[in-house]
Amino acid sequence: MVSRVLVPMDDSEIAGRALRYALDVHSDAEITVYHVVGGPSMMMGSAVGLALEDDIETAATERAKPVFDRAHEIAAEYGAEIETQAGLGHPTRAIVARADDYDAIVMGCHGEHSENITRGFLVGNVAKTVFERSPIPVTTVR
Repeated sequence: MVSRVLVPMDDSEIAGRALRYALDVHSDAEITVYHVVGGPSMMMGSAVGLALEDDIETAATERAKPVFDRAHEIAAEYGAEIETQAGLGHPTRAIVARADDYDAIVMGCHGEHSENITRGFLVGNVAKTVFERSPIPVTTVR
């Protein structure tokens, strides 16, 4: 029986579909929406600002707020409560590192950068890599 589900989420429509799927299929489970903010680095575009923050975790949670607000709106459509957590670092590594605390992962198979072929080539497919490395079952939603 699946009692705890991790739903990695960015601000893409497909991530919203993954959350809806998790709420439909695992209606009795605890669902945690997890948004990974890139770790502070001088090489990572929007994550550069994190390097200047006094409290990186608080800054990451603030950057995740729009994603969490949307996740709560979706959960409200189902009359469900969800938990939200922000992570730091590379999305694939952060998601797989959290997997042992859950029974299943439900995630979209194309995130916010899937339409950008160059970025997709350089960054790789997060869902594919999570699927390959996860110690627990992963359901991908399109």
